[in-house]
Amino acid sequence: MEEVRNVHKRDIILTSIIILLPILLGIILWDRLPDRIATHFDADNVPNGWNSKVFTVFGIPCALLLMHVLYLIILLNNSKKPNVSRKVSGLMMWIMPVISVVTNNIILLKAIGKDIDIGMIANLLCGILFIAVGNYLPKCRRNYLMGIRTPWTLANEDVWNKTHRLAGWCYLLIGICFLINAFYTFGIIILAVLVVCVILPCLYSFVLYKKQR
Repeated sequence: MEEVRNVHKRDIILTSIIILLPILLGIILWDRLPDRIATHFDADNVPNGWNSKVFTVFGIPCALLLMHVLYLIILLNNSKKPNVSRKVSGLMMWIMPVISVVTNNIILLKAIGKDIDIGMIANLLCGILFIAVGNYLPKCRRNYLMGIRTPWTLANEDVWNKTHRLAGWCYLLIGICFLINAFYTFGIIILAVLVVCVILPCLYSFVLYKKQR
C-alpha cells in the first residue's frame, strides 16, 4: 500500500490535465462544430448517438476526469491494502488519459468533416491496451483491487500467480486479435475469443484451487 501511496502528485496532476486537453481542441474548433455532434458510432463508422456541442466539448472530458479521480481515490485509500505495484498502478493511471485524448479528438475532428476510420482506430487502441495489460498481469501481486479477483485466487497466492500468468497470455491474444481486426474485420470471431479468454482464467483458478485442497 505504501508503494502505491508514493505515486508522485505530479503524475496525478499530469494525467488529469491530459484528460482535459481535448477541451482545448474543442474551443479552437468551436465555430466549425455543429450544434449536435455524433459521439457514438457502429462497426461501420455510422453514427448512432449524438450529444450537444457543449456536452461533447466540455462534458465528456470532465466525466472521464471524474472517473479517473474516483479510480485514484479507490486505489490510494483502499482499506484492504491492495498491494498493487507502482508499475501496475502507473499503467492503470494512464489508461484514462489515452482514452480521453484519442476518443475525444477523433469525435471533434470527425464532426468537422475529417475522414477518420473510427473502427480501425478503436481496434488499434483496444489491441494496444489489452497487450499492455497482458504484459503486466503476471507481475500483479495478490490484491483486492485489480487483476483476476476470484475467491480462489484471493485465497491462495500460488493460484493467483498461475492464473495471472495464463491471463497474461489470454489478454495478449485478445490484443493481437483486435490489432488484426483493425484491418481485417471478423467481428463474431473476436467476440468469441474475448469471451473465452475472459472466462478461461476464472475457470482455471477454480480448477487449480480444487486440486490444491
